[in-house]
Formats: sequence, C-alpha cells, structure tokens
Amino acid sequence: MTGLLRDGLVDYLALRRALGYRLDRPEKLLGQFLDHLEHAGQSRITVAAALDWAQRPAGGGDSNWWAYRLSAVRGFATYLHTLDPEHEVPAAGLLPQRPHRASPYLYSAADITALVAATSSLRTPLRRATFATLIGLLAVTGIRVGEAIALDRGDVDLTAGRLVVCHGKFGKTRELALHPTTIDALRRYQRLRDRLAPPTGTPALLVSAAGTRLLYCNVHHAFHRLVNRAGLTPRAGSCRPRIHDLRHSFAVAAMLEAYAAGQDGQTRLTLLSTWLGHVHPASTYWYLSASPELMAVAGQRLEAHLASRP
Repeated sequence: MTGLLRDGLVDYLALRRALGYRLDRPEKLLGQFLDHLEHAGQSRITVAAALDWAQRPAGGGDSNWWAYRLSAVRGFATYLHTLDPEHEVPAAGLLPQRPHRASPYLYSAADITALVAATSSLRTPLRRATFATLIGLLAVTGIRVGEAIALDRGDVDLTAGRLVVCHGKFGKTRELALHPTTIDALRRYQRLRDRLAPPTGTPALLVSAAGTRLLYCNVHHAFHRLVNRAGLTPRAGSCRPRIHDLRHSFAVAAMLEAYAAGQDGQTRLTLLSTWLGHVHPASTYWYLSASPELMAVAGQRLEAHLASRP
C-alpha cells in the first residue's frame, strides 16, 4: 500500500542529496514512518498520523527528539504535497523544539594525553593504534568525527603534508596543512596498518581490527570507555566529555594562540571558520563563546583598544 510512498521517498532523498544534504538519519526515520503508515493501512500522509508516529514512545521520550522526527516527516510531506495535494503537511512548530546545546568540554593538553594513553587498554595493537591516531588527528586538526572516519588513504599526502577533507558537511571539500609531527604519526600508523590489518581492500585511512572502515556508533562507544579509563569526569550536567568536543578544544586553542602571538583576532577567526568547514561564521562564534579564558582575553583586548582611542 505504501509502494508509491516508498518510490517517492527514493526520489525525495535523491533530490535533497543532489543539493548537498547527507540525510542518513532522516532516511532511517522516514523508512520507519512509512512502516507505521503501512501498519495503519494508510496510503497518504496525514497530520494525525505524523503526530502519532513522531510522539513515540507514548508517554515518554524527549520533546526535542519528537520535534526532530516530525521535522523529518514535514520535509518529505512538503515534497509529496507538491505532487499530490492529498498529502497533508504538518505545520512548523506543531511540536515546539526547545533550543539546547551541551556545554563544550574543553580538553586540556593533559586530558588529551590521558585519552591517548588510555588506548593502551584496547584489545589489539591495531585497535590501539587506530584510536590513538584518531584522537590525535581530531585534536590537532579540529575535523569532525565523521570526516575523519570517511578519510581514505588517498586523501592524505604525506610528502606534501596535506589532508583533503572530501566528505564535509553539505558535500564541501577543503584542504588542510599538517604539522610535521602529525605527518610522522600518520606515517607510523600507515606502516603498522599495512602490517597488521586484514587485507580487505578498503581504501579507508583508519581501520577497525577487522580491516574495515570505522563505524560512527562504535567509535563513540569506544571513546566513552576511553574517557572512563582516562578518569575524565563531567564538569556539570550539560558539560560531559564528548569526542566532538575535541573540535571545540582545537578552535579555542587556535584563538588563544593567535591572541598570545599578538595577531589580529578577526583575521584568525575568518581563517578558522574556513578551516573548520563552517558554512556560517556564527557556528564558529558558538565554538568560542563557551570558553571563559578566551572571553577574558578577548575582553582585555577590547578594553585596551577602547583605551587607546582618542
């Protein structure tokens, strides 16, 4: 009964991905929504059906998660409505989403050293080397976890000292310069990888013990274990050590380094936004605003600037 809807979903996802969206999670959610419609014997999208599915599990769940699920249906329903007005489009704000962002856990150099040391507790030499390399790479480049997992060996030029991020957000590609110590670490990892990894033929730079590309969920699970092993604890209920916070820490460290060197903060911020692959500078400002140390330095520079004005 939902065959036409499933065909429509294929076309919808193809259109959105052609515009640069990845849609891995929405694809999974929308497949579950169509299962829900099929079970209910419905062949078109209604607001009532969308709300019923979005607010599951009944009597529990997070309102932000419910709103996200409904927004996934809204995008698909809007597309179908242009083809067949019988499909209803849930109104925006029908399930209000409260803005909430976790406070970044800014890692110190000692924290990162402890995380890398904790990889010695992992089962195999290859797994230990892979996670030590992953943590180090995230800490010194600020790339996203998904971008690191998606790296192929051909994306890293160890001779030129360049790393090409080919799978950034919205399909954007950017090239990053690597420090000589990072190049040496990657070269050592590749030698060990070639010696220990099963010959699966994967082009992935970072591989699992099975010789396959790392999985996002497995990386997060392993990182939580490493956090516990390293003795890192939450600083508040909304400030817990997450792997993504290595990116925040890189951004803050880059700006503190610029201020310490007497460089122009705005120029460094513009370069940093490009380096991180942010589409909007506001995203970079958010990364920096959670650091009291950085805000203090920026405030001191502003006061000095105002005091120097005639």
